[in-house]
Amino acid sequence: MRIRVINPNTTASMTATIAHAARAVAGPGTVVEAVNPEHGPVSIESHYDEALAVPGLLAEIARGEQEGVSAYVVACFGDPGLEAARERARGPVVGIAEAGMHAASFLGRGFSVVTTLSRTTGRAWDLARSYGFGERCRGVHSCEIPVLALETDPQARAVITEHCRRALEEDGSDAVVLGCAGMADLCASITNALGSPVVDGVAAATVFAESLVRLGLSTGKRGEFAPPPPKPFTGVLAPWGLG
Repeated sequence: MRIRVINPNTTASMTATIAHAARAVAGPGTVVEAVNPEHGPVSIESHYDEALAVPGLLAEIARGEQEGVSAYVVACFGDPGLEAARERARGPVVGIAEAGMHAASFLGRGFSVVTTLSRTTGRAWDLARSYGFGERCRGVHSCEIPVLALETDPQARAVITEHCRRALEEDGSDAVVLGCAGMADLCASITNALGSPVVDGVAAATVFAESLVRLGLSTGKRGEFAPPPPKPFTGVLAPWGLG
């Protein structure tokens, strides 16, 4: 089985962090390939970033389809391009926000999300509601650390840990979902510090994608997620046309 974990931004060092988290939970016989597009934003922190990250994400899906990849993980907490990726892929496609929230819902009555910048909290709330977790998600908290600073700020681990602690206390939550793929390497230490479940969506999505393949399940193709109708695209988007 081959699972392609796609970091939709172009920062290779973050892709390496994501790869480590995914490979740590993959089962025997599962090959995890972590990739990022050649073109796109270096980090995803706005609706604009998300929109411009999607073509590169879909290019990686198309390449995976040619290479026989079994399943995909979209490793950005905004789950950008998830629906389009499900149209293009034969196998299952799992977003890390969706996976993280599902995993947290198994661990108690309510969970909190701790993410990077306050401008991304609205998107997290939108996703929680669209995935059916509007009542289970008790709060979304930002630590005001930019995505790329997760790798360089020596205080990042302590700041995020403290925000997770506050989220549990203020929201009365049973678990915390980390709201950025770049936080994947912090999950174990924060769990140990708090003594409460902390969910990394990268790991959760990898396990869910692997499980769906083992169950022989994939996205239904009868309606909305059928392959897109073939048509030419023009201009710079010409390579994305389906002929």
